[in-house]
This record gives sequence, C-alpha cells and structure tokens, in this order.
Amino acid sequence: MNTAAPAPTPTTRALAWCLHLLVIGLLALAAGRAVTGGRPHAGVVVAASAVCGLVYAAGPVLPRVRRSRRAAALWLAVVGACWLMLLALSPDAVWVAFPLYFLQLHLLPRRAGLAAVAATALAAIAGFAAHQHSFSPAMAIGPALGAAVAVAVVWGYEALYRESEHRRGLIEELTATRADLAAAQHTAGVLAERDRLAREIHDTLAQGLSSIQLLLRAAERALPQAPQNAARYVDQARQAAVDNLAEARRFVAALTPPTLEGTTLAGALERLCATTSARHRLTARFRLTGDPAPLTTAQEVALLRIAQSALANTVRHAGATSADVTLGYLGDHVALDIVDDGRGFDPGRLPAPDPEAGGFGLAAMRARAHALGGTLTVTSAPGHGTALAARLPLTPPARIQPEARP
Repeated sequence: MNTAAPAPTPTTRALAWCLHLLVIGLLALAAGRAVTGGRPHAGVVVAASAVCGLVYAAGPVLPRVRRSRRAAALWLAVVGACWLMLLALSPDAVWVAFPLYFLQLHLLPRRAGLAAVAATALAAIAGFAAHQHSFSPAMAIGPALGAAVAVAVVWGYEALYRESEHRRGLIEELTATRADLAAAQHTAGVLAERDRLAREIHDTLAQGLSSIQLLLRAAERALPQAPQNAARYVDQARQAAVDNLAEARRFVAALTPPTLEGTTLAGALERLCATTSARHRLTARFRLTGDPAPLTTAQEVALLRIAQSALANTVRHAGATSADVTLGYLGDHVALDIVDDGRGFDPGRLPAPDPEAGGFGLAAMRARAHALGGTLTVTSAPGHGTALAARLPLTPPARIQPEARP
C-alpha cells in the first residue's frame, strides 16, 4: 500500500492475512451479537458491519490503494468513518479499534499515525461510555492498552526491519567487495605474468632475433669482398639461432610437460606406466577405452599430472603389486581411473598436510580437476586397495584459462 514499503515476504503476507481475518472476525462478532442478543436495530448493525467489511476488503484489492500513500490514507479514512457509524450503533464495535491501530501506524507517517491511533482510542472510549450511559476509568484501560501494544509492536517491527536491511546491505557490500577484490587480484596476476613474459621475450628472443638480423646484414655487406668474414657472420648468426631456439623450447617447456612433447596423452600415460614398472616393484598397466577426442593443453596437463601423482602415491604408500591406469572417452567427458591392489586407507582420516611429511597430493589433484570444471573421487578402505577417478568435461568452462605452469 505504501510506495516506500518493501516487497512483501512470506512473513509479512501472513501477518497481513491475520490482520484481515481479525477485522472480518470482529465485524462478524458485532453483527452476530446484535442478532443473537435481540438488540434494537439489529438489522442496521448487520448492514453497517457488512458495509464496513466491504469497504475494508476493497483496500487490498484496489491497485491505487496499494501504490499511493494518499489513496491509502483516503481509504483508511473511509474505513474509519464506517467504523464510527458502526460504533454509534453497537458497543461491540469497540474491539475493531485494535486492528485499526495497526492499519493507521502502517499506512500513515509516524506523527499522523500516532494522532490517528489516539483519536481512534478516544472515539472507542467515548462510544463505549455512551452505550453504557456512564464513564469509569476502567473503560479507558482496554482501548488505551491496545493502542500502546500496537504502537510498541509496530515500532519494534520497524526497528527490526531497519536492522535487517542494514545487515543485508552490509552483506551485499561485503560480497561485492570480495568479488571486486578477486577480480582485481586476477587482473593483477594476469598483468604480472604478462609483464614477466614480456621481459623474458624482450631479453632473450627479441634480442637474439635482432642480433641475427645484424649478423646477416653484416654478412650481406661482406660477401662480395670478404667471403671468409661473411661465412663467419653466417656461422655466428646460425649459433644465435640455435641459442634462441633453445630459449623458445624452454618457454614451451614451461607450458607443456616434456612427456607430452611429440605424443598424445594416451602415449604419455602408456610411457608413464612403462617407466614406473621399470623403476619400481609395481606392475602398472595402461588401457585406453572409447574414441579419443581432442583435449586442451590444460586438460592433458591436468590428467597427466594426476596420473603421475597417483602412481607416485601408490609406489610410496600403498605397497601395491599392480596398478591399472584407464583413460576413457565417455561421450561428453574424459575419465582417468587409477586402481591399485595396495593396503588402502580411510579417506576420512587423512593426516593434515605438512611441509615436512607431505600430504598435499590429493588436495592438488582435486584442485586440478575442479579448476577445469571436473571432479575427483577417491574410494578406498584399509586392506582393499584404492580407486581414484578423475572426470573432466570435454568442453571446459569458458572462464578456465590454460595453465601457465603445471
């Protein structure tokens, strides 16, 4: 009803329905007592109760009353006039003053609401005293106490609502600040890495290419008169090219594991199993299932590193005699499973990671999988071996960036 009022919540809607039912119930009580009590003008009381109920029911239905404070105040004045008419006919209408207090405090500004509540309380006291043809202080206690309770409840609710809104604002501000901080940290990291690569390229490849260019120009100038000098310049340029090729390869090696150079992920995993079997007392077998699909460099690096870490854990901790590594292409995702027949462990009772004793392997593997939108699960029990399963979607989320260093 108030343009400044917040959107109704389930709690406020329930309170509004309770208020509606209270008004209708009290009007029905006044009409019923007029009929059953055999009072004069019972039909007029019933008609006045019905009119008051209809006018009250029109307020929540009319859009203008819900949107405009002025229209709501006008509607409230009409409801108050109908109530005064009913109060003049029946003393039972005095009970309707209690829900009217809440309406006045809710729809009107604070000062106007207090004035309306006071006027309503005085009218209720005066109307009841007129029906009783006498006045005593006890007659004022009920309406006055009801008015005080209504003011305390409404003001208390408003204070709680303001506090809740203040906390919600703080939470939203904190969330926005954390998001801004994360974005700023990400941007700073990207810029720092870009700056580092720019310096490395400038100090190595760019300088080397510039040197090659100068040497070739010198060889070009010396070629007609001094072929020996030209040959020396060409040899120096060739050596500079070799050095720069080595630098370029070192850059590539920082992005792609050497194990993946010149081969596929399946080939790298098969070679890993063969190397592990040759160097340790463990028979590692590799199996490929499904139709291989193209993977990004980040996905290949992550799966290879997970396999390396899992086999290293098997060799160091499991005491296993065999391990099966399976790379499977299953529809829209790729799966890597490593199963051993070792002593197993309780995944729920892992020791905390320690810089001296280690224990970072599973956390690192899980972080690699999650960074690419995948999952990593470990199934094990003491005396029953261990099964590790990594699942990555073939199409990683757009926010995933390729790994700069595995």
